[in-house]
Amino acid sequence: MVEDRKAIVIAQAIDALRRGWPISISDQGEILSLLAVERADDHRLKVFDPDQTADILLSAARAAILNLANDKEAATPDQPVTLVRTPWIDCASALALADPSMDLEMPMKGPFKVKKTVIKSAAASALELARMAGLLPAFFVQEGQSEQSLLTIPAQDIVDFFQGQGVYIAARARLPIALGDHGKAIENSQIVAFRNDADAVEHVAVIIGHPDGQPPVVRLHSECLTGDVFGSLKCDCGPQLHQALRIMDESGYGILLYLRQEGRGIGLINKLRAYSLQDQGFDTVDANVRLGFVNDARDFRLAAQMLGELEIKQIRLLTNNPDKVEGLKKAGIDVVERLPLKIKPNPHNQAYLETKRDRSGHQL
Repeated sequence: MVEDRKAIVIAQAIDALRRGWPISISDQGEILSLLAVERADDHRLKVFDPDQTADILLSAARAAILNLANDKEAATPDQPVTLVRTPWIDCASALALADPSMDLEMPMKGPFKVKKTVIKSAAASALELARMAGLLPAFFVQEGQSEQSLLTIPAQDIVDFFQGQGVYIAARARLPIALGDHGKAIENSQIVAFRNDADAVEHVAVIIGHPDGQPPVVRLHSECLTGDVFGSLKCDCGPQLHQALRIMDESGYGILLYLRQEGRGIGLINKLRAYSLQDQGFDTVDANVRLGFVNDARDFRLAAQMLGELEIKQIRLLTNNPDKVEGLKKAGIDVVERLPLKIKPNPHNQAYLETKRDRSGHQL
């Protein structure tokens, strides 16, 4: 029950941040009160900070771009950096500080002064909580308990949030599938829906064929609204999805795990911000880091848990990403073979594919 209560409080905090409500984070008796910059407006900020004294909490990655992080901080991009609040930093200015996709629109920033980050573990946990909520890692921050805070969470509870959480099968059904414009249908297939205990997000598995005594061909496919649904040419997600289904159908037995980890785990809105940065000349890796995220925020233990619920222990993994192989192996899945997934590039995703190869270690 104690762990259940912790999860409930974390879920409430994520929901509060998304709605623009202040929260507090405690560590060893000290408290930080926070209002997410992305969801603040003039009214909310005035109520939270009537004296205009709340400082700005940013990630070291973003602070380094603004030339406000020292070398040590910049080398650890997910660490917190605190900017002293000045009267001219209103909601619009704070958002421009937090969002690098606005740098061309609002290039004149500063001067700024950095101060020592108080209650550093709570501040770092706040940035992680923003990432969980799919928000820019940036806050108006006050030391001490704010009367406006909806709730208070221990910093360690945020660190431990996903530890020990799991998925369970919620529903399953037969699902015939049409393979895009190739005219072929996969009729011997079913869909299995999972719920995640940690955040109640729903993930699915598409099972093609039946067990035949051999390890199934398995594909971990992260949700991509732009590529899977709208056919975006900026990535290879849509073609990979359909090619994986074809390969599984030809093999006679396969499982596609569709993971709700949009934009390598940073969420749809932040992925679109990353797209904007890519249009400015940054590659995928640099765009994510400039936004205050790591290159790849996905958790492949989730896929291992889904396979466990399906009673699958050995697989042939269809991937170009060695991190998926290692992630599944560490989580107890025996990857007996890695199968490459070859997709023909187009003029819009050529650089994207080269970045995956050169900077993320993807292989064919």
